Amino acid sequence: MTARLLDVAGLSAGYGGVPVVHELNLRVEAGEIVALLGPNGAGKTTTMLALSGVVPLMGGEVRLAGAPLRGPLHRRVKRGLSLVPEGRSVFMRLSTATNLDLGRGTRAEALAIFPELERLLDRRAGLLSGGEQQMVVLARALAADPRLLLVDELSFGLAPLIVRRLLDVLRVGTQRGVGVLLVEQHARQALRVADRGYVLRRGRIVTEGTGAQLVARIDEIERTYLHAHVGPESGDG
Repeated sequence: MTARLLDVAGLSAGYGGVPVVHELNLRVEAGEIVALLGPNGAGKTTTMLALSGVVPLMGGEVRLAGAPLRGPLHRRVKRGLSLVPEGRSVFMRLSTATNLDLGRGTRAEALAIFPELERLLDRRAGLLSGGEQQMVVLARALAADPRLLLVDELSFGLAPLIVRRLLDVLRVGTQRGVGVLLVEQHARQALRVADRGYVLRRGRIVTEGTGAQLVARIDEIERTYLHAHVGPESGDG
């Protein structure tokens, strides 16, 4: 029996000894997109940082392709994990070309993912639009040919058309066997491309299902969970 790409059992994590996420169980198979949804403060970003080794676990286990996934981010990257963190992760003073060259893949591979970046190679990344910056980040991550891609709020502050383009590229990546865990505020956009999804509230998974199942319940999910007030104790996106 083939091991799941990502298998998370009983994950708890937080800050200063105070848990923000509690006993999460989730999985990602090779070649699928899994959406992690929830209101601000639900614990989505803490989950991603714990999976990538930036925030230490307070409990539980993370396994990648059947083997425990431990250690700092750079060690997990060698195992095939790639992280697209929240915000614009480009070097603003460097050119687009140099930003792409700093990835683990080649510039040619990155440009094959987003051909529209070719005309921007000589431009400083700080002069790119928000959408173009995210193309650089995503192209660099996918060009490294990861096994597992963690994507945190790729669409923040972007127009819907650009968001659609970015999410469609994630779907293309899964055709090469990449598994994607996607944190996204825009639930409807995320579920358009997701195979499955989990809804997180106050650090706990409150519902889950296939993308189609969650889309069928999207009005209820948005009303009950995504727009619900979350107290300051969560302290997380």
